[in-house]
Amino acid sequence: MDPGEGKCWNRKESWRATLVLAYQSLGVVYGDLSISPLYVYKNTFAEDIQHSDTNEEIFGVLSFVFWTLTLIPLFKYVFIVLRADDNGEGGTFALYSLICRHAKVSHLPSGQISDETLSTYKLEQPPENNNSSNLKMVLEKHKRLHTALLILVLLGTCMVIGDGLLTPAISVLSAVSGLELSMSHYHHEYAVIPITCIILVCLFALQHYGTHRVGFFFAPIVLIWLLCISTLGLYNIFKWNPQVYKALSPYYMLNFLRKTKISGWMSLGGTLLCITGSEAMFADLGHFSYTAIQMAFTFLVYPALILAYLGQAAYLSKHHHSIYQISFYLSVPESVRWPVIIVAILASVVGSQAIISGTFSIINQSQSLGCFPRVKVIHTSDKIHGQIYIPEINWTLMILCIAVTIGFRDTKHIGNASGLAVMTVMLVTTCLTSLVIILCWHKPPIMALCFLLSFGSIELLYFSASLTKFAEGAWLPILLALFLMTIMFIWHYATIKKYEFDLHNKVSLEWLLALGPSLGIARVPGIGVVFTDLTSGIPANFSRFVTNLPAFHRILVFVCVKSVPVPYVPLAERYLVGRVGPATHRSYRCIVRYGYRDVHQDVDSFETELVARLADFIKYDWSHAETDGSRVEDEGPHSDRSSSEYRLTVIGMVGLSGPPVFEMDENPQQASVSIGFSSVGSLTDAIEMEPIRAVEKRVRFSIEDASEAGTLREMDRGSQEELKDLWNAQQAGTAFILGHSHVQAKQGSNLLKRVAINVVYNFLRRNCRGPDVALKVPPVSLLEVGMVYVV
Repeated sequence: MDPGEGKCWNRKESWRATLVLAYQSLGVVYGDLSISPLYVYKNTFAEDIQHSDTNEEIFGVLSFVFWTLTLIPLFKYVFIVLRADDNGEGGTFALYSLICRHAKVSHLPSGQISDETLSTYKLEQPPENNNSSNLKMVLEKHKRLHTALLILVLLGTCMVIGDGLLTPAISVLSAVSGLELSMSHYHHEYAVIPITCIILVCLFALQHYGTHRVGFFFAPIVLIWLLCISTLGLYNIFKWNPQVYKALSPYYMLNFLRKTKISGWMSLGGTLLCITGSEAMFADLGHFSYTAIQMAFTFLVYPALILAYLGQAAYLSKHHHSIYQISFYLSVPESVRWPVIIVAILASVVGSQAIISGTFSIINQSQSLGCFPRVKVIHTSDKIHGQIYIPEINWTLMILCIAVTIGFRDTKHIGNASGLAVMTVMLVTTCLTSLVIILCWHKPPIMALCFLLSFGSIELLYFSASLTKFAEGAWLPILLALFLMTIMFIWHYATIKKYEFDLHNKVSLEWLLALGPSLGIARVPGIGVVFTDLTSGIPANFSRFVTNLPAFHRILVFVCVKSVPVPYVPLAERYLVGRVGPATHRSYRCIVRYGYRDVHQDVDSFETELVARLADFIKYDWSHAETDGSRVEDEGPHSDRSSSEYRLTVIGMVGLSGPPVFEMDENPQQASVSIGFSSVGSLTDAIEMEPIRAVEKRVRFSIEDASEAGTLREMDRGSQEELKDLWNAQQAGTAFILGHSHVQAKQGSNLLKRVAINVVYNFLRRNCRGPDVALKVPPVSLLEVGMVYVV
């Protein structure tokens, strides 16, 4: 699938397409946000404050709700944060990748300067000013700031995952609790929890159908729900208190805090639930478009929510001594209460969908950037890029969500936990966006400071109120975040240390070229694909393979499948191909670059694609050598540079936009891999980047076929022989050589490091998807080489 085909922001949208996407976004993005009227007032008045005859409390809470909805989702997200997209992608890691591209703070160990030539590696056009340059220098100079930034990103990621298991529980439980008005207390107590659990199981069972199908199925429900709550809101306003709109004045917020003092501040932990789901607008941006999300929220979701909260406040202002606890369903006329309960239950299911989709997206991003153990990612749409489903995460979330529902059994404690998770994610987004404003948008620091203080102060107020509920449920997201951050940090740390070990123990090119019959080394028919994380040099696992089995294949390809901090890499720029040694050695290096949203191809297409790209490279390399007059007879192109690896060439299936050919000599520096460790030395392999235009999707190898004579006119005998060897090797079969690694801490390491590496990391490595499964290597073609990494 070509990522460009499914990205609506890569082409000018028609109004019809935008409206369709806006309609779909209702069922995916806004379900969580639209269901919040079910539990906001109930949680706010649960314990800390009481509704009095003066209505000062309810009007104060309404004023807080109105201004919070206006400032955070509307101003912050819709008009500012959504513009900080990474090629149309949103979420915490999208902000992080933007920052990493504008300042060298990335922890990706296999970074190359050549990655910056990718068309999706676009930087903002305005030139850097002194302020952005100064901040950039400070961030790049202090390695601890790199780690602090990564920890901040991981914290936001973990809180999104935590919200992914809390939101379904509170949404569905709040909707089902409406049955308490129509059932006895005995039946209600034994019916609500089982019904909630059954609905949750059905919700998570639907996830494998994908966001595209679920969006079309769920969107009508959210639309009906928004029309329902807005209609009920208007009804209650005109029937009970038409003057309730006066409570929108900020005066009522100040009056509320003045009267309730510390109790009112603590009650804000329930008020903040009115903006749960706002982060989904940004996290799910890759599923839709900026215009569609902005349109749906501004013209439908926002007005409907304001009317719903106004209506509830109008009803409560005239019902001070209700025999029931404050509830959304009290403001619903009895004649339509049952239909509203049914729609509310369906809408709560939709509300859970938004955060589940966001959880899938952010886990996929963190996995691609080496911060999460490998899990299976299924792309559910062939047309829309970025719509995914992760089975392991889906079923784990379902089990935890049901456990939370059964364990807490009420919306008050779940609301306290959800509120803390939501505010933590928003604070992380605010901090990262402030850096984007300076580093990426090149705006004056005063603008970033105003953004940080304006929205950060509001979020800190709510965050502090949530922390007071630590013993009443808020401990759960903190505990979950600590657990997940430990796993993610250990995985990332061990991954980097393994790369450092490979880098320090790689074998020189001269060693490979010296292997031959004189040393008892034989070349056997076939293609040997050696997977490695290194972008240069010969990996240690290959030297061990040759030591134990003194033979390797006639065609040898060192393949590095690596992630780049961009959402996707166009197919025309995905493959970097070059020689390892002279042409007669028949050894190549292929670097396959994927973005954190890219679809990793299955093994059949990858093997075929790899051979086709090698053939393209061979044809181009020989013709380029003839043009330059640099080919030496009987030694192949560029034989005068046998002491180093030759240039890597961009081999694509389609032509690139822009100039047809460009070259760049570079000395790629290893990306910073410091987590309190010294960086590794620079790599010195010269690389020339040359995009070529391959007009054929697949290459035919029938060299003697007369129909191919036209394509062979520019090739000499050497290129024909090399292509024929490649064809014969493909027919003989392909073997995939992977390292079967065991990681252990160095002797003398402290206890914490030994536990992290020897116990936690090795447990995760044994129980997550192995590299052979992740790369979809067929077992019959797999050769594993045992490697012990001492880090």
